[in-house]
Amino acid sequence: MTSKPEKLNNDMTISSEQVETYLRQHPEFFQQHIHLLETMSIPHPSGEAVSLISKQLEIFRNKHIELEGQLTSLIDIARENDAVANHMHQLTLAMLDAHTLEDLLANLERVLYDCFLIDFAAVRILQDNDESPISNIFISADDKSIDDFLQIIILNQPKCGRPTLTQAKLLFGDDAMQVKSSAIIPLAFTELEGVLAIGSRQEDRFHPTMGHMFLTQMSEIVGTRLISLLTQHDYE
Repeated sequence: MTSKPEKLNNDMTISSEQVETYLRQHPEFFQQHIHLLETMSIPHPSGEAVSLISKQLEIFRNKHIELEGQLTSLIDIARENDAVANHMHQLTLAMLDAHTLEDLLANLERVLYDCFLIDFAAVRILQDNDESPISNIFISADDKSIDDFLQIIILNQPKCGRPTLTQAKLLFGDDAMQVKSSAIIPLAFTELEGVLAIGSRQEDRFHPTMGHMFLTQMSEIVGTRLISLLTQHDYE
């Protein structure tokens, strides 16, 4: 049971003797107000003061462990971001090295598999192009199968999580049943509409609460090169 504090004198002053008397009568005081030990300076000549100093050291030690844990977490995040930034650089170089749509798809899959450790990848462009040797990446804007992707393109926000079976079949074909999680990234540009999809066999690899910054950057890199190659193809 928490003890009631002593009433102060009318002049609101407390002598050191009164404080000492109060603490002697309420030895549990610091147990109930342990936060005060963080700001107190207690001498350590000998005797009973050791227990209070030990308590201070325990508080500081716990704070140190907590701060050390936070620092380690920040370092891990920084390392992870550095690794992703390097992978994005590799992706950029691979896209610049692509001189045809076939090159782009091959380079894209290589970087996604090798650097990002992605299990499945797909590009779908809303455009009629039956003459292309890789016509399977093109989908007519009148095709009803794209209805599941239109909202993603309109919102221009990646959608992460488990894809619907319809989405998985259109994106990953025969591998659809193996995809447990995916990121469907819109390619929403004036000259280009479509999606870039990356999938994983792991259920928690892509989840609805994950950040979108790197996914959006990925779409900008791939989309910009796609536009360039598609424009180049139109003029040939």
